[in-house]
Amino acid sequence: MFERLPGGPKRWNDRLVIGHPFETDPGRNTAIMGLFSPAQTVGYIALALGITAFLQKSDDRLKFFNATQGLVYALHFILLGNLPASASSLISSLRSFLALRYRSWLLGAVIVIANVGMGAAFARNPAGWLPVIGSCIATIAIFTMRGVPFRSVLLVSTLLWLANNIISRSIGGTLLELANAIINISTMIRMTRSSARAVSQRPGVAKSAPL
Repeated sequence: MFERLPGGPKRWNDRLVIGHPFETDPGRNTAIMGLFSPAQTVGYIALALGITAFLQKSDDRLKFFNATQGLVYALHFILLGNLPASASSLISSLRSFLALRYRSWLLGAVIVIANVGMGAAFARNPAGWLPVIGSCIATIAIFTMRGVPFRSVLLVSTLLWLANNIISRSIGGTLLELANAIINISTMIRMTRSSARAVSQRPGVAKSAPL
């Protein structure tokens, strides 16, 4: 049952209930909301942007849509009460915009340090580090890799964000990372096949004789 503390908020089975459109569990940085609450609706917008990003064969277009998705993601996690994920999303968005013009180990290192600093400031449990680690390895990939290797590392980052979103009870975020993983794998397969066809069609490339 509800228990009101003198001069303080109500409690329900040791879970803090605050005056907000959703219920927040401060021990896990999670929130419980309706299917079409403002926070979940913003997550659906991020879902659409994320799917669009991983449908791109162009690295630059992928980075642009990832950057835009990151801004929406940051707002989504603020509304969910997950500050580590929100901070990592904001830094990731800035990183992707910068990566459109710059490819520098130094810049990537600065962004990784910023991410770790945000994690140290906001993460209150091991789960809070999932988006931080995911963003850090994605930063390394964005500034140092291209093509299939680039997308392979992004896939690992996606799986870390997927775990974070499940813990955060983010509906759109969970669907987004599942879709990102599936689409990214599909895109890598298409890119690999396209590259193999291009190699086989080059003059002087002999085809294997049937046994």
